[in-house]
Amino acid sequence: MARIVLGLAASHSPQVSVPWTEWHLLREKDETDPRLDYPALLRRARPGLEEELTPAKWQERYAACQQAVATLGQVLREAAPDVIVVLGDDQHEQFLDDNLPAVAIYHGRSIPVRRPAEARGWKAAEAAHWAETAEAYPAAPELAEYLIEALTLEEFDVARSNRLREEVGIGHAFSFLYRRLWPDTTVPVVPIMLNTYYPPNQPTPKRCYALGRALRRALEAWDGDTRVAVMASGGLSHVILDEALDRVTLEALQQKDAARLCALPRAKLRGGTSEILSWVALAGATEPMAMTLLTYTPGYRSPAATGCGMAFAYWQ
Repeated sequence: MARIVLGLAASHSPQVSVPWTEWHLLREKDETDPRLDYPALLRRARPGLEEELTPAKWQERYAACQQAVATLGQVLREAAPDVIVVLGDDQHEQFLDDNLPAVAIYHGRSIPVRRPAEARGWKAAEAAHWAETAEAYPAAPELAEYLIEALTLEEFDVARSNRLREEVGIGHAFSFLYRRLWPDTTVPVVPIMLNTYYPPNQPTPKRCYALGRALRRALEAWDGDTRVAVMASGGLSHVILDEALDRVTLEALQQKDAARLCALPRAKLRGGTSEILSWVALAGATEPMAMTLLTYTPGYRSPAATGCGMAFAYWQ
């Protein structure tokens, strides 16, 4: 049977890779982002946030994230998995509104990673911090196809795809593994794409937790002595940072409080904050394992409380 030997979770926000000296570019983006009512956010923000925006604070928080990324990469290497299953969101990279499944598994034979042809501003600052990657990495089509069937038998309606959009390659939630955690890996990967981002068919926290449990059962029934790492990519709260929600989530994860995780307020799991659902699914998959929280970093980048709650953890 296969064994989950490691669970790991990492924020993949641009703020993790954009050097702290360039975080002001993200603040400037927030100030003019048409998806945000920045003046209203500024009026509602708690007093004193300017204290969170000093160069010393930014440098300290950026350093904490870089140390956590390095540690997670080392823990992953030492676990020596035979395969990595990655839970992440798709942000209109593979699926658009004409066909957007709640859960999809990629079962192609390789995983292409594309570098943006041209990037400017904060996007250029982020890309400059990525490691050099191969054009493609190994996939695990046999395991992926097995999981599609096994999860279908568990009453999950799983979409499948053996092809990625050529001009895009694998989505950012999955390329983070290659760009930051383990650029030279040759371990095959199974990408499980969750629609955390786009209403109305986002899976609920309860459904995500059940998916993680079903994933663990399926892996344990897989023939062969296979060592599996399961990774959640994304989160926590952003673009509007919600420390209270982040801390409730992390506390529930540490305490293995499934009921609390399943009851996370769906109304708050919108936009980037919805990536918390990948952590909830991972919690179901790693239920018997102990969690080590490396860091939680509330990365405020403006007095309007925009930023990202960046967290990194592993389960063994």
